Amino acid sequence: MSTEVKVPTLGESVSEATIGQWLKQPGEAVAADEPIASLETDKVAIDVMAPHAGVMGQHLAKEGDTVTVDALIATIEEGSGAPAAAKPAAAPAAAAASAAAPAAAPVPSPAPAAADEASAGAAVLSPAVRRAILEHGIDPATIKGTGKDGRITKDDVLEAAKNKPASAPAAPSAPAAAAPAGRNEERVKMTRLRQTIAKRLKSAQDNAALLTTFNDVDMSAVIEAREKYKDVFQKKHGIKLGFMSFFAKASVLALKDIPAVNAQIDGDEIVYHDYVDISIAVSAPNGLVVPVVRDCDKLGFAGIESAIANFGKKAKEGTLTMEDMKGGTFTISNGGVFGGLMSTPIINPPQSAVLGLHRIEDRAVVRGGEIVIRPMMYIALSYDHRIIDGREAVTALKTIKEAIEDPTRLLIDL
Repeated sequence: MSTEVKVPTLGESVSEATIGQWLKQPGEAVAADEPIASLETDKVAIDVMAPHAGVMGQHLAKEGDTVTVDALIATIEEGSGAPAAAKPAAAPAAAAASAAAPAAAPVPSPAPAAADEASAGAAVLSPAVRRAILEHGIDPATIKGTGKDGRITKDDVLEAAKNKPASAPAAPSAPAAAAPAGRNEERVKMTRLRQTIAKRLKSAQDNAALLTTFNDVDMSAVIEAREKYKDVFQKKHGIKLGFMSFFAKASVLALKDIPAVNAQIDGDEIVYHDYVDISIAVSAPNGLVVPVVRDCDKLGFAGIESAIANFGKKAKEGTLTMEDMKGGTFTISNGGVFGGLMSTPIINPPQSAVLGLHRIEDRAVVRGGEIVIRPMMYIALSYDHRIIDGREAVTALKTIKEAIEDPTRLLIDL
């Protein structure tokens, strides 16, 4: 007797997904509630779970196929099945990559003692991870995965590559191909998430009247407060005190003072929110995601830092849910973590504004008629000029600046 495996409900307003990877192959044993396939939606990756234990039956859809909710994609048969056969990680992908990039080093075969572990790891390697393994010539059996259920992430491969001992290049086993060195190309289909990011950002440029205003912030007071209280804060709350919570609370003050920055356009109406849900831009392996820290106007520093840390962990593991991404009235994007000096961030529709943070660097500034060195940061507010006037945008950014330069304002709501 066989049981049908169908595409689960994907979330509000999401009706289709792409099969990113089959985690179980026909004939392999399957445990109840074990992930058997990974689906990529417009926003997050979702695992398809086995409804009960048995043997993986036929795949009725291929990796890369677009499927809709409740579509039949596989079957699970009765029986105990057999464990996955030990084989080199992602053999089909290795063959394709070797054809596209002859100079890439081959993936070493797993040692016999690690065969079971390697075969389990091979079943859950994403395409991006397989490409990274091939490019760097890393044995996946030697990599400790930090993702969900111990899965290997691209960051794990890159970290392993850093620590890989230098070795002489292997001699080619066959005559070199005629293709000139350094002129290889590889075509990789855009993930559904990347396609959605592209569409949303282009839509924001096409439909909104985007404008950006800038200011600079003296970070001395925040740095001093963080250094003074970070140990006590972590001991009490079990989380590190970062800069993002300061900017989130400063943004709350600005959004309360200038409601239009926290509003959105819906047709010919303006929707004002009496709450502040801040989307925090997080860099995930598959692209930029913006999980939402809800009710920032009611949360303390510890609550905000805990939420951000949790989202960062989930983004790295690929376990963000639709609910994590839903809503948001304002966005903060921190390009400073990558060393960005200045940028013009794009709003996250249907929101009307986004705050861009950048790197902190010592610069000469004038204080009390004297030139002094201060840790400075450029901040940028991109906004939809259809709903937010220049005066409002400049005032909001100035409020954020003043709150960061004098954090006491955050305590007395000033």
